[in-house]
Formats: sequence, structure tokens, C-alpha cells
Amino acid sequence: MSISAEDWVANTTVEHSVFDRWPNYQAILVASDHVDLDRLSMVTDELFAEAHGAARGTERAETNEHIQQWQQAYRDFGVKPRSARASVDALLLRAGTDEGLARISTLVDLYNAISMITVVPIGGEDLDRYVGPARLMLATGDEPFLTRTGGEIVTEHPKPGEPIWVDDEGVTCRRWNWRQTSRTAIHDGTRRVGFILDSLDAPDHAGAHDAATRLAGLLDQAVTRVISNA
Repeated sequence: MSISAEDWVANTTVEHSVFDRWPNYQAILVASDHVDLDRLSMVTDELFAEAHGAARGTERAETNEHIQQWQQAYRDFGVKPRSARASVDALLLRAGTDEGLARISTLVDLYNAISMITVVPIGGEDLDRYVGPARLMLATGDEPFLTRTGGEIVTEHPKPGEPIWVDDEGVTCRRWNWRQTSRTAIHDGTRRVGFILDSLDAPDHAGAHDAATRLAGLLDQAVTRVISNA
């Protein structure tokens, strides 16, 4: 059974093991049961252009302190930036190329653009496909992760110790924000959505709060919450 935006936000948790390793981590949740794609499509083009301008205007992946913090956090659980990057790091690299970042859909383009503008990793979930609330934990290595390989859906497993977001059926996103499961991913028909904004700079990361404010302001009847090591 799907979960309401209010219940998803209210019941999402971060395990203490995550805060023990990264005490300045925080998650900001933004969710809504009422998505107006027609209205959002009118602002997404402008935001996408702004995001590409920001990505091409500076060497953000190499110089931005928040990107560097994510690269170090990935090293902390044994992943080098060359093999996997935080989502915003990868977005900025792709957007800064001559080809730019490919358009996907209104909601995905929207949160990707805001992620690049604010330099904050953001993940989007289809709440009609979500089972129960979200939980951030350190993987044991046994958790199921559904993904696509060569067009086929396959089940993989995270490496022990990597931060993973899960719901009641399995992993929804590996390595905090590196790769999302195909099971809960936003698609063209998504009308109820939940966003997870990851930050390693609690409690005063202006970019994370700016990103949350932008998203909440664009959604109808948005519900928000901050989870930190307080």
C-alpha cells in the first residue's frame, strides 16, 4: 500500500550509525500528494537553463567545498570518486560538457536543476510505488536492490557499510544518492512525490535549505521536515 506525503515525511528516520560516522549529516524531506505537472513544466525550462549556466560557469566539481565533502564521505566507505560520485557531483560534470545534461521528464528535470543550482544532492521518489516510510542506514550487504542492466530488471546488493535509503521492500537508493532503484523512480505518470535532500553540513547549510524552499514553493500542499543529529 502506498504512503501519504505527510506520513512519509513524519515517519522517515536516519539510523544512529549514520550520525556516528558523519555527525554533521542532515536529511531534508519535501513531499506532496498533489503534483501539477502542467504548472511545473512552465518553470522547469528556465531552471534547467539556469542550472546549465551555473555548471558551465565554474569548475564546481573540483573546487566546491560541498562536492569535496561528498567525495571524502564516499572515500570513508571505500568508494573513490572515479568509480562513483554523489548525484550532484555527477550532474555537474555531465552538465558542464558540450552535450549538456539530457532532459528526462518534468519532475526529474526540476529536481536535477535545483540540485545543480544549489549544489545539493536530491533524490525523487514516486510515493505510489513506495512501501512504508524511508530509512537511512548502513548496509549489511543482504538488502535487495532492483535495477536495470541491459534493459532487464535484476537484483543486486549493496556493499556492507555503505549508506542506503530503504523502504519496507528493499533498497531505494544506494550510497546515499548515487543510484536509485527502478522500483520507486519517478516516471511520467507520477503525481505524488517525495524528495530527499542530503547534506553533510548541518545545521546551517544555506544551499540545502534554499533547495528545500525552492521545491516546497513549487509543489502544492508540500510537507517538509529536517532530520539531523540534534
